[in-house]
Amino acid sequence: MERSVYFDGWFPRQHCYHPSLPTRRLSMVDDLEAFGATMLVWSALGGGSLSLPYLEQEAYEAIPARMRMYGYMNDAEFIRECGRRGIDVFGIVFEVQGWEFPAELSAGEDEVLALNELRGEGQATTLGLREFNANTYPKLWKAWEEYFPDGLFNSAGERVTNILEECVSRDIHGRALHAEWVECPDREHFCYLMDRNNPVWREYLKAIIRIQIDAGVQGVQLDEAELPYTALGYGGCFCTECMTQFRAYLQRLDEAELPSELVGVDLSDFHYGRWLLDQGYDFAPESQPRTPLFDVYTRFQRSAIAQYFAEIAQYVRTYAQSKGREVRVTANLFNLYPQYFPFEPYVDVVVTEVDDQTFRQPAWNRYAAGFGRGKSVVAVENPYGGVVLDLSERLKRGKAYDLFRIMQYEAAALGVNMSLPYGAWMGSVVKDSFHPPHDLSMEVQSFFKQFDHLYSNQAVSETAVVFSAESAFRTEEGAGRASGRNSVFWRVAETLASRHQPYDVVWFPDGELREDTLTESELARYKRIVLPQCVFLTSRQVELVLDFMNTGGELVVLGELGSNLSRDQVDRIERHERFRRIDPSDEAIAALVEEEAQVTVDRDVDMAVNLHDLGDEGIALHFIRYDFDEPADEVPVLPELRLDVRLPKTFGRATAHSPASGFTAELEEAAGDRHVLRLQNVPVYGVVHLS
Repeated sequence: MERSVYFDGWFPRQHCYHPSLPTRRLSMVDDLEAFGATMLVWSALGGGSLSLPYLEQEAYEAIPARMRMYGYMNDAEFIRECGRRGIDVFGIVFEVQGWEFPAELSAGEDEVLALNELRGEGQATTLGLREFNANTYPKLWKAWEEYFPDGLFNSAGERVTNILEECVSRDIHGRALHAEWVECPDREHFCYLMDRNNPVWREYLKAIIRIQIDAGVQGVQLDEAELPYTALGYGGCFCTECMTQFRAYLQRLDEAELPSELVGVDLSDFHYGRWLLDQGYDFAPESQPRTPLFDVYTRFQRSAIAQYFAEIAQYVRTYAQSKGREVRVTANLFNLYPQYFPFEPYVDVVVTEVDDQTFRQPAWNRYAAGFGRGKSVVAVENPYGGVVLDLSERLKRGKAYDLFRIMQYEAAALGVNMSLPYGAWMGSVVKDSFHPPHDLSMEVQSFFKQFDHLYSNQAVSETAVVFSAESAFRTEEGAGRASGRNSVFWRVAETLASRHQPYDVVWFPDGELREDTLTESELARYKRIVLPQCVFLTSRQVELVLDFMNTGGELVVLGELGSNLSRDQVDRIERHERFRRIDPSDEAIAALVEEEAQVTVDRDVDMAVNLHDLGDEGIALHFIRYDFDEPADEVPVLPELRLDVRLPKTFGRATAHSPASGFTAELEEAAGDRHVLRLQNVPVYGVVHLS
């Protein structure tokens, strides 16, 4: 398992300022080594969205002797020091952000007296992408032409002299959009929401990547990887580039694919924004699902972001190889919405920012592990809408240690690494960053490091639940994000988790934006596969589920099945003797889970269970408990608990491990596939190694 650290390293009791991260210190590297960290996310060289010369200053600036006294380093030195200790630093590319900061300069315009936080000194001005592109301050920054000797030209062949105006996302009225979630409301800085569909911005991002790789990063992380799809939450992107590409997308459609609203419409100069405004639609977020061509527009943007993400990710590898290096690639795939699934083949490790962090999200963790398809999945918490702000305050008072343990250990138990926060982001409003107590961080990380051999990216599950990416877009309200948590899929997943059942999530791609690469062997390990509201299946997926049933597996279907298929294809599935349909009601789902239980527990306890496949070393049963006692500020130890577990072969030994003391496990019975475990002094989290 990766032991990732969410290493913004921002200061306590001060705003977290994107895009630039504080200067790193040697003591930080000592902490990271003590944590057993293997990789750092959001960790270095973020300043490219301010300017490329600023990014180079982050990488190579001279550190004064006064700062050397306390171990300060520039980012290139920090990266090199981490590398010596086996820690991969991922340079962070803030893809969607284009910044302008207030600044104060000396009279000769050759020294920055203040930036962002002003002192009322010198000459007031702004510094950012606009000034860089225009070479406004040649005594401060190298010229634009030193990075782009031939200039940059847009798709119309025009030389770009204002990169912000050229590459910003715009709403239907032409107004520039802001990345409001990173702008601090009590500051005068501005962050514009940029558009990766624009080839000019992609070339700029590639320049950021070159500087990061030259500075020694072991990995590159592409943040905000879905731009300009991100703009949907602000009214969509109707910039010239998006409108031109959407028109071309419509013109490529076959006559049978053309939406009925466009039959007879001259597409030669079609502009989606003007066409909507003429009919009285403004594409406001709350009205988007009812807007003409919304599904077609989001399909176009899903296709565009997949194409351009692949271009950027491949460029990272190509440029690194040209320098004789291998560099890992990852991205912030946010909450792993289905539009991100086409990105998965292009990343070495999956990084996700949990949209609404809670202290109990077993189904989401299994969903995330399934997204990774055997790759390491690393999660970080998101301060907006979740529990992080409250948890941070409680930890400062010496409270809620078990809640922090649940957050960290739950992910590990269920196949995901929840990054350890180290000066982590608290949003743009709160003046603070997330620093858990050091002793608590050491407890968590030390256990992960000591028992790394008991973690696996593969589980031993009899049941798989299919998440069909295209079905989510076709069935969920507000399909621009396809994030509904009340769908049949989520009700099945939550029910399995709440009843202590191990299960896998198998992602079915759409076959177009994400290639259909599933194989028969990937499904053959399961006894049953559940298809919840899979209204879309590819022909390949039809053959896969038929092969699964032909070799003895049971297919359980809830809700509609394959409305895109021919009647013959559906009949072949539904008439199979191993096919079973159940009602998608909560009662029927609960009955199915109880009937097919792989794990039974001898009492009512709020916990989740997962079985890690350790290959020749056996199986590790991980459990996480959620029954936090608020007045006692802890998860009380259970004196005893019995589990009856069905496993693929007989094991003869059970060994208990936990960060808490006193936990024991006894294998009371092992006959055939049945194993009865007696656990004593059951803590909030534990592992039973069956060998």
